Amino acid sequence: MRVRPQVPGGIQRRLLLLLLLPLLGLALLNTWFDYRLADSAAIQQDRQLLTLVPQLADAVQHGPTDAALNLNLSADLRDFMGSRGARGAYAILNEEGHVVAGEEWLRDYPPDTHEPEFSSQELRGVVYRIVTQRVNTSMGEFTVRLADGASPTWQRLRRLWIKVLLPNVLLAVLAYAAVQWAVRRALRPLLAVKEAVQGRSPRDLSALALDAIPEEVQPLVVALNHLFGLVNDQAESQRRFVADAAHQLRTPLAALQAQVEALAALPAAARGEPLQRLRDATRRTSQLVQQLLTLSRVEAAGALVAPTATAELKTLCEDVLELHLEAATLRHIDFGLEVVPVSVRGDAWLLREMLSNLVDNAIRYSHSGGCVTVRCGLAEDRLGAWLVVEDDGPGVPASEWPNILRRFYRSAGSGGDGSGLGLAIADEIAHAHHSQLLLGTGPNGRGLSVRVPLQAVPESPKQGPTDHD
Repeated sequence: MRVRPQVPGGIQRRLLLLLLLPLLGLALLNTWFDYRLADSAAIQQDRQLLTLVPQLADAVQHGPTDAALNLNLSADLRDFMGSRGARGAYAILNEEGHVVAGEEWLRDYPPDTHEPEFSSQELRGVVYRIVTQRVNTSMGEFTVRLADGASPTWQRLRRLWIKVLLPNVLLAVLAYAAVQWAVRRALRPLLAVKEAVQGRSPRDLSALALDAIPEEVQPLVVALNHLFGLVNDQAESQRRFVADAAHQLRTPLAALQAQVEALAALPAAARGEPLQRLRDATRRTSQLVQQLLTLSRVEAAGALVAPTATAELKTLCEDVLELHLEAATLRHIDFGLEVVPVSVRGDAWLLREMLSNLVDNAIRYSHSGGCVTVRCGLAEDRLGAWLVVEDDGPGVPASEWPNILRRFYRSAGSGGDGSGLGLAIADEIAHAHHSQLLLGTGPNGRGLSVRVPLQAVPESPKQGPTDHD
């Protein structure tokens, strides 16, 4: 059974609330206004009835006999009754509450006081607003009742929930259904993106198509495509690293095995030179493994260089000098520094690895008795810094400069026992710091010079150069 993916509840709920709450608020506001209007109309109706009560009392006059009662309605009363038609009524009640003039259905007990009393009464589907008051007339004390059922405002007040609340509730329900349908339809592209991502194989890191994607969703899809690209590049780099490592380790390990087997077959007295070769091969293999691990760490940490990290180039150069001084001395190489205190943006460990690989490469391929120099300084605009490693060895033809930065590449006829990873590691670290290795010719047109531009920290102090030999 296929489970249907749900619309992202958070977005849907927010949209529904943001769209329906204003509608509900408007409906409640409309109900309140309608209620206030109906209430105001009822007050106006009560006031009109109250002003007509004295006129109805004055209309009571003696008839032909003392017991007879005659009504002489004023012009206002006649207009009121004429405008109301069958919905206007009055009654004159005696002290016993019997109707002596007017409508019999208005019969009621006289009030206890002379204050006017208002009430409502429904008759034949019409709600009447009635005012009742004890009054003194020319024929004595009577109770007058005046009813108005012509205005629909009071009926609207009484039936507010039917005429106002019910339509608004129905409108809110219909609006909820319509808005929910519209929201689901509008969020369908998000569901399509979700299904496209959820249904992918872990190895499928191709970009999502932007066709039929709404403009508001496109930035999300573009960001996902960018993330897929980064992950794909990293995965490809790891696959390439594993393939290169397996290829590079196969030959040294096979050679080690052959040398061990040959050494085991020799008598003890004849094992001196083969044992030395075995030690050299083991050292080279160990160095290769160390460089491979370093390359893997550089690739993993390169994208995580903090933009606020700083490193002191002079300190790094002095550390690298101490690290490689013994190797330079064994080859009778003049290894020196020309450095000034310069702070740069970058990771100190990565920059130390870069400089160490550049120095190791220079010492390894320089001739015995040569010269290797490390320099660092501040650019003239004081916004940039530079780091240079140069030697006076045989150098590399300019046509091969782009190739020597590739992994495991060694130029034809190059000496030394390197594996072709030193410059590749240094180049990887330079790119992690938004820089690159600039290759050139060494001093006096001999050897190789590698220059790395870096971003300087503005507060770096400016001091004179110091020499270390």
